[in-house]
Amino acid sequence: MIARRQTRQVTLTGASGSVKVGGDAPISVQSMTITKTADVEGTLAQIYALAAAGADIVRCTCNEPEAAEGLAAIVPRSPVPIVADIHFQYKLALAALDAGVACLRLNPGNIRKPAQIKLVAEEAKARGVPIRIGVNAGSLDPEMYTKYGSATPEALVESAQRELAYFEEVDFHDVKISVKASNVPLMIEAYRALAEVTDHPLHLGVTEAGPPPAGLVKATAGIATLLAEGIGDTIRYSLTADPVEEARAGRQLLEAMGLRTRKTVDLIACPSCGRAEVDVIRVAKEAEAALADRKLPIQVAVMGCVVNGPGEARTADLGIAAGNGKGHLFVKGQMIRVVPEADMVAALVEEAERLVAEGAEARIAAADVGAVEEAERDRQVLLAEQGDDPNAVGQRVELIRKELT
Repeated sequence: MIARRQTRQVTLTGASGSVKVGGDAPISVQSMTITKTADVEGTLAQIYALAAAGADIVRCTCNEPEAAEGLAAIVPRSPVPIVADIHFQYKLALAALDAGVACLRLNPGNIRKPAQIKLVAEEAKARGVPIRIGVNAGSLDPEMYTKYGSATPEALVESAQRELAYFEEVDFHDVKISVKASNVPLMIEAYRALAEVTDHPLHLGVTEAGPPPAGLVKATAGIATLLAEGIGDTIRYSLTADPVEEARAGRQLLEAMGLRTRKTVDLIACPSCGRAEVDVIRVAKEAEAALADRKLPIQVAVMGCVVNGPGEARTADLGIAAGNGKGHLFVKGQMIRVVPEADMVAALVEEAERLVAEGAEARIAAADVGAVEEAERDRQVLLAEQGDDPNAVGQRVELIRKELT
């Protein structure tokens, strides 16, 4: 189990409920809309899609008066708390507060006048609205560049501390902090250093991670490293993609690390080998697509053969293995029925829903005895045809030895 760093807690209150960040609250998932905030209906549609994909909090840009007016219409209809993203114009932060947002994000790299920063903090305090200090290596305060020569971990942390000091001058303490960078090692070191000097909750992210799959790898490398060290209270994947992918990735990461209760399918699949009786990649992708939007908190396995598949995936709640033109369905490693290969994915989805509804014991008890016997016969046939070494390892080793002598 991961021992999380103890932090203060802030609360983001939306029209449909509150989300706590920090303390003993579950790590939350965030994303950001890419619509024009003035487009109320379009933005709300994206917010609902993000919430359905696992986002607990959604950020919207507030970069113009029309966006602030849009927020006034969006906030009361949103299924999750809304954060207003503010750059350059402190008056837009005040307007966003008037619109009723649950939180502000301020960038200390481009709102630098102390009087303006303190005024926003005072107004947020009066409304009970938290603020995220959003430091970004790509838009660091010029004074930090002058002092440190580049966007170093020390520069990012000092920028956050300076902003925090302005807040403390007006007795405002409902603060989250982020020190993001697109360079993963820089991002990791900045958050480690920040965690040493503050107990405010931290918002993790690798900014401008880029498009998937590379962006997913970069973001996961940074976020997961810190989460494994107990650092981080809320996360965002910053991908060049549909933001729904950000929310889905965040949720999947937290579930994979045991930091959130599983609500979605965890699909595992074998990498395939010479024993595979089906195109595992194709079947796995089809199964992933079919199960993606179903709220089924189970682990599902797609295996390429019936010789080792059920045994190798015995810890999965449900699985299917191909063999002899058929799909062999198993629950907790126990074979329950056999279906035609063409029906593998449909049968897997049907069985997943029945498993969640009825439980594993009931599904195993309802196993088709004839199918179990049939599956064992298929297994023996494939063993006889392929042997214990379908990849002919012994022959390959002998060949290698000859080549090297």
